[in-house]
Amino acid sequence: MGRRARAGLALAAAACLTVPLARAGEDTHSYKVGERVNLWVNKVGPYHNPQETYEYFKLPYCKPELGVKLTKKPMSIGEQLEGHDLTNSGYEIHFGQDVPATKLCSQTVDRETALVFGAAVDVHYWYQMYLDDLPIWGMVGEKYQGDGKADKDTDKFIFTHRRLSISFNGPQVIEVNLTSENLQPLKPGVKLDFSYSVKWVPTTKPFKTRFERYLDYNFFEHQIHWFSIFNSFMMVIFLCGLVSLILLRTLRNDYARYTREEDDLEGLDRVGEDSGWKQVHGDVFRKPEHLPLFAALVGTGWQLIVIVVSAVLFAILGEFHGEVYEERGELVTTFIVAYALSSAVAGYASGSYYKQFFSTLDEKNSAWQLVMMVTVLLLPTVTGVVVGCLNSIAWYYDTSNFMHVGAVIKIFAIWLFVSFPLVVAGTLVGRHLGGKNDFPCRVNTIPRPIPPGPWYTRALVVIPLTGVLPFGSIFIEMYFIFTSFWNYKFYYVYGFMMLVYLILMIVSVCTTIVAVYFILNAENYYWQWISFLASGSTAVYVFLYSVYYFHFKTKMSGFLQSCFYFGYMGLFCFGFFILCGTMGLAGSSAFVKRIYRNIKSD
Repeated sequence: MGRRARAGLALAAAACLTVPLARAGEDTHSYKVGERVNLWVNKVGPYHNPQETYEYFKLPYCKPELGVKLTKKPMSIGEQLEGHDLTNSGYEIHFGQDVPATKLCSQTVDRETALVFGAAVDVHYWYQMYLDDLPIWGMVGEKYQGDGKADKDTDKFIFTHRRLSISFNGPQVIEVNLTSENLQPLKPGVKLDFSYSVKWVPTTKPFKTRFERYLDYNFFEHQIHWFSIFNSFMMVIFLCGLVSLILLRTLRNDYARYTREEDDLEGLDRVGEDSGWKQVHGDVFRKPEHLPLFAALVGTGWQLIVIVVSAVLFAILGEFHGEVYEERGELVTTFIVAYALSSAVAGYASGSYYKQFFSTLDEKNSAWQLVMMVTVLLLPTVTGVVVGCLNSIAWYYDTSNFMHVGAVIKIFAIWLFVSFPLVVAGTLVGRHLGGKNDFPCRVNTIPRPIPPGPWYTRALVVIPLTGVLPFGSIFIEMYFIFTSFWNYKFYYVYGFMMLVYLILMIVSVCTTIVAVYFILNAENYYWQWISFLASGSTAVYVFLYSVYYFHFKTKMSGFLQSCFYFGYMGLFCFGFFILCGTMGLAGSSAFVKRIYRNIKSD
């Protein structure tokens, strides 16, 4: 009896281990003939307003009467943040089995229904469905555009029949096509009979290429895309040459003047007139104003740099783990995970940057705890305020983009139990192991007065001019990214994005170095904030471009869509400002330390 019990347990365990491997259906994208295939309805909304989406049954469609339960599909946090809301459509679809024209349900149009559907047709409402994770789009109806009148009472019509053509290869679904048919007038008293039909078509297309039909190769791989990369690359060569000229020729001549006849005071006075950057050697490493905030910005910037690199690399490697555009919400989830895990980088960078301005004895009077808290709260607070306002608008309009309490609690838990501790740990490590006070020049006790310089060395001129070239290197890529996010295209050229990102880093660093050189030559030693703001000014041009894009490249309208567009673009540009500012500061810091390391100061 004991042996039989043990044998039974062994068989049960083996069955538990093998069932997931043999499971067919939506999770494995493998079906048996006759197995149910779920068709999920997702959302509806005006075509020209991609963020103004609503739950599918917010439109007064009658509910299918085929006995299929209209259950909700569990959503990941990434899917929830993207506004997905999948509900079983109620369609009876079985793998490999054709369905003739079958009635779903009937309804008689009353005045209110006619008005709601008519308003939807007026603004070109579309709906989205999913079958085996393949997206399907269709239009709710059409407005009659011909000569004369198709109906004497209305020019608005609704599609009442949906014809699905599903291609399959073996046990897998490869392609789904939807054709909307049978237009009926939208006027009170009309009876609408909604129906559907399904046709299964065998194909030889492989499963791994089934998503390629959704990728717009003609758009993303257009000749202008390649030209923009070449143009940006040539800009990099020019700027690198310019910086090399400053470092190898101008500075070398300056060093030669400084080291020649060191005892000749008159000669030194002459050098001071020729080149001013050496005159501020006693102030150039003075700590910047509002140091806790500045250190937190630097830490957040390094975190954003790591997040972008991690997310783009993850997308580039999609061939090995699944393309990010094939899975709903995967890219958003990737950003959340990257943010949480890179919090240690933010803490370390801010803590070590702050620490370098204090000696061991002075550290007791430092405010490193304040730096840590500002680093923890800076990005989440700004993001929370913007997203909270947008979420209130989404709640008021009852859109599918409304984040429910469950999603908010999950995000808060990730921040509280993962991000917060990692920032604290990173700050402590940066405070104790990083941030050595190894500046090549000592800081004078009394700050040196800054003389008035030429107009082109003023911060108000240098800061906006510095951002022009970095923006010029990326604005074409910004067009492709904006179009993907706001115009229903799947972005897949992440190799392009990584290359443009590297070009942006190089151009930002080079232009900021040139700007700092001009600033120091004007004997202005407040270069830290200037370099950060100058490099970050690229984000201002990106935001201005987004305003242009909104008005001239889209047909968005309405308060809801405008709020979501400018809210998200403002948040994006805020992060972009910190990211670019940190890159520029890192390059200019290395430049400043390098040039002052080779001079002799009393």
